[in-house]
Amino acid sequence: MNQKEMNELRRRFRPDKSAISRIYGCYVNSSREVVSYLDESLGRMPQEEAEKYLGLLKKVLSGTLGKNLIDIVFSTRQVVDSDEHRMLMSLRDSGLKDSELRNSFYQKVIDSLDMGDSNYLILLAHDAYDVPHRGGDGEVQPDSSEQVFSYFVCCVCPVKNGKLELGYCPGENEFHNCAPSQIVAPPELGFLFPAFDSRTANIYNALAYARKADELHQEFLDAVFHTEPPMSAGEQRDAFQTALSQALDGACNFAVIQGVHEQLTERIEQHRQSKDPEPLTVTVKEVGDILRSCGVNEAQTAAFCDSCGQQFGEGAALSPANLIDSRRFEIKTGDITLSLPPDRSYLVETQMIDGRKYLLIPTDGALEINGLPVD
Repeated sequence: MNQKEMNELRRRFRPDKSAISRIYGCYVNSSREVVSYLDESLGRMPQEEAEKYLGLLKKVLSGTLGKNLIDIVFSTRQVVDSDEHRMLMSLRDSGLKDSELRNSFYQKVIDSLDMGDSNYLILLAHDAYDVPHRGGDGEVQPDSSEQVFSYFVCCVCPVKNGKLELGYCPGENEFHNCAPSQIVAPPELGFLFPAFDSRTANIYNALAYARKADELHQEFLDAVFHTEPPMSAGEQRDAFQTALSQALDGACNFAVIQGVHEQLTERIEQHRQSKDPEPLTVTVKEVGDILRSCGVNEAQTAAFCDSCGQQFGEGAALSPANLIDSRRFEIKTGDITLSLPPDRSYLVETQMIDGRKYLLIPTDGALEINGLPVD
C-alpha cells in the first residue's frame, strides 16, 4: 500500500462515510481473562461515541509506512492452505458476524499478546468500500464504481485508570475527589486485512500497525499471521550501523558518516517534496555507491554490502528513514552531546591540534549562551 491508498481508506472512518454497521470486541484484564464482550450497533450509538470508536480504529492506518505500518506478506502456500490465513479470510467473508469465529480469534490474540500488567480492549470492525473509479486525470469519480473492497480492521487498546481529580458534586454542593474511571487509550497495535493495493483487495498481504516503531509485538504478529517477523525500525538501524562499523573498520570516520547522513537525508527531503505516495527505499548497492562517493575503498564497500545482505536479505529494499534520524545530526564525545540540523552538519569539522582531536564549529554572527548574547 502507498500513502495515497492509506489516505483514501482513512477518510472512510466517519459515521457518514463508512459502511461499518457494528463494532465488536472484548475487554481483557491483566490476568488474560475476558471481562466482557462488545457487540454494538454503530448506528444506534450517540454520534460522539461512534466517532470515538471510529477514531480508535482509524489510528491503525496512521503513522509512517515501513516504520509504524509494516507490510505483512503471506506465502502462496499459506494463502492456499493454512489455518492463519483461513481464519482471516473467514472473518472477512462473514463480515465478522460469526461469534464463534470471533471468539476463536480473541483467544488466539489473548494467548499470544504480552501487554504486561495492562488491561486492554480488542476492537474489530468490518467495512465494504464501494471503490469509486478514477478518471484519466487520476481524480476520483464519485458517482462511478469499479468494485467493492471488503476488509476488516483490528486494534488493541490499553485500558488505563483515570487520574484521581478534584470534581464538583452537585448534591453536596462541594468539591471532592472523583473516583478514577477506566480510560481507553489509543491503540498499541493492530492490522488491516486484506491490504488495499492498487485500490483493490490483495489477500496475499496485510498491513500491521505498531504505535512504537521499535516495539512491533512480534509475538502477536507470529500468532495472527505466522510469517517471518519483520525487523523493527530500531533493529534495522542497529543492523545498518553494525554493518558500517564492522566493514569500514578504520575508514568509519567522521567525514564518511557525515557524508552518508547528508546524502540519505537529502533523498528523504527530495522524496517528501515530490509528494510521491510510494514509500522511499534504497538498495544496498545504492548505499554502497554513497560510500564510494565518500572515499571508502572497494574492498570495504564490498564487505559492507555482504554484511547488509546477511542482515537484511539479498536484494532488500531499505527505508532511509529507518537507517538514520533525518531530523538531527548528533555527535557525542565523553560527557558532551552536540545536536544540530542535518543540513548544517557540514559546519562541523575535526582537526588535530597539538596532538589532540577537536571538533571545530564556526561562530560567525551572533553567539548566545543560555539565551544571553555574549561577545
